[in-house]
Amino acid sequence: MDKNTITGFALIALVLIGFGWYSQPSAEEVAQEREQMRQDSIMRAQKQQLEQREEERKTLELLAKSQDSTSLFFEARNRAGEEVVLSNGLVDLTLNTKGGSIQSADLPQYRNQQKENVHLLRKGLSALSYTLTGKGDNIDTRDYTFQAINRTDSTVTMRLGNEASHLDICYSLLPNSYVVKIGIQAHGMGAVLHPSARSLNIDWHSTAAQQEKGFSFEQQYSALTYKDTNGDTEKLSEGKEDSEDVDVPVQWVVFKNQFFSCALIAQDSFSKATFKSTPCQKGTGDLKQYVATMDCAFDPSGAKATELSLYLGPNDFHILKEHDDIIAADKDLELEDLVYLGWPIVRIINRWFIMPLFDFLTGFGMNMGIVLLLLTVIVKAAVYPTTRKSYLSGARMRVLKPKVDALSAKYPRQEDAMKKQAEMMQLYREYGVSPMGGCLPMLMQMPIWIALFNFVPNAIELRGESFLWADDLSAYDSLLSWNTDLWLIGDHLSIFCLLFCATNIINTWISMRQQQNQMSGEQAQQMKMMQYMMYIMPLMFFFMFNNYSSGLCYYYFLSGFTSILIMWFLRKTTDDKKLLARLEEYRAKHRNDPKKPGGMAARLEALQKQMEEQQKRNNR
Repeated sequence: MDKNTITGFALIALVLIGFGWYSQPSAEEVAQEREQMRQDSIMRAQKQQLEQREEERKTLELLAKSQDSTSLFFEARNRAGEEVVLSNGLVDLTLNTKGGSIQSADLPQYRNQQKENVHLLRKGLSALSYTLTGKGDNIDTRDYTFQAINRTDSTVTMRLGNEASHLDICYSLLPNSYVVKIGIQAHGMGAVLHPSARSLNIDWHSTAAQQEKGFSFEQQYSALTYKDTNGDTEKLSEGKEDSEDVDVPVQWVVFKNQFFSCALIAQDSFSKATFKSTPCQKGTGDLKQYVATMDCAFDPSGAKATELSLYLGPNDFHILKEHDDIIAADKDLELEDLVYLGWPIVRIINRWFIMPLFDFLTGFGMNMGIVLLLLTVIVKAAVYPTTRKSYLSGARMRVLKPKVDALSAKYPRQEDAMKKQAEMMQLYREYGVSPMGGCLPMLMQMPIWIALFNFVPNAIELRGESFLWADDLSAYDSLLSWNTDLWLIGDHLSIFCLLFCATNIINTWISMRQQQNQMSGEQAQQMKMMQYMMYIMPLMFFFMFNNYSSGLCYYYFLSGFTSILIMWFLRKTTDDKKLLARLEEYRAKHRNDPKKPGGMAARLEALQKQMEEQQKRNNR
């Protein structure tokens, strides 16, 4: 940078500084500006006061108008409420005239972990209220005390108003069911309700109580669930706070625990639904906080009542199926979807194979541990043909291993890998052996394995059933427990989970050994390196399943143990010499009618030819 450039920058800086100093306001101008700001502030404050007074005036006018138009209900605002108890033997319902709604609901035929009745709705932690559009002010049922009339052991009508003009909310516990029918109807309320308002707003919230021993496991299977009129059943996240605004009509919404549900069903549908679910912390005795707000059709003229149904009962597939007809015989509510049975193909297996078999076995009145044992044996017997086919496929490859080793010795170089692979596939084809023959039969068993993974934790029949050291097959067994939570383990050690993991390790060892006996050369070396990674999975299973249902871990232990016995039996009854002799007979018989390669073999052969042609062109 030369001298003239530096001088130019210096002059520019001086001009800017001088201009800034020259343009700054004088002390008098600063004082005037501050005074103007003060005046503006005073004027804004005065304007806000005037607006606030105007708003208060309008509020008082509206309140006066509202009190005048709802004088019918004015005296009901300050009246104390009283409790009303309904029962039908299956559900004990407590209502309160303050708000005219349900404040608690118990199931006397089921017990929670404290050996008390299962509390589905709890006083102070649950509320169901309705808001109607009035001419002056909206009518929120929470603000009023109703009168209980027409009371019986299982029915009551909550009335707000007088004989000539009133709002009735009728509650009826249906006999031999878990259903509460709710009817909301206006009578002679044309002076109070807005005639153009054709809906009422429902505000329902509840804190779901922990009913089972395993908090994490129960919370995992508890979720706010709903079904829209398109037939789709959806749910909010089980593991984190979640909310959703549903833009399609909703048929029902459910506050679901693992084994019990509170389901609110509309005769027509709900609209403008907003749902929210918030998980609770372990140790509070609560699982989730559920909130649901939605609109429902309402006739202010009183010609037609708004009809709702509230299911308060167990998540039993058959009971839910029966209550579909009790609640709405003209439509299929599919409440049984609350018992999650897995993906479509898995659900079919559970619905038409596992469940009928389970129901058949439980019909004999046996201990549930014996039922699971028999279920395991029957399932293993059903899949035994595929297990045997898979084993024999591996055994054929095992007896051909010396011939495969000879091919590895013939093509030791890496660049001859394609030739070796092609000849190996040719060898298997000559002897009628498929390298993939052992995989497909095993894959066919996976849907059943997954089906039982979904079925057992949702089977309410296992709830509270003891077996050996497990006092509840629907929760973890805790023969060994302590007072503090350890990282990854928690506060207990599940013995059935340990047994399941031990049989898993043994089965992994058997499987790895079989695969090593079928492989040679580089593949065998790679398998030795992989086997250590394969043993990590049973260890991971321990940390995953230590909090799971002891019935599920018990089933997996039985399944793994019977798999060991089946592998031992097949190994003892398979003569390798006779098997090799049959393969040689097959090769001799089909020597003159070789099969065309297909699948992977065809692709390898085509690739080999392509590489050979490319090599010939390169040599030219």
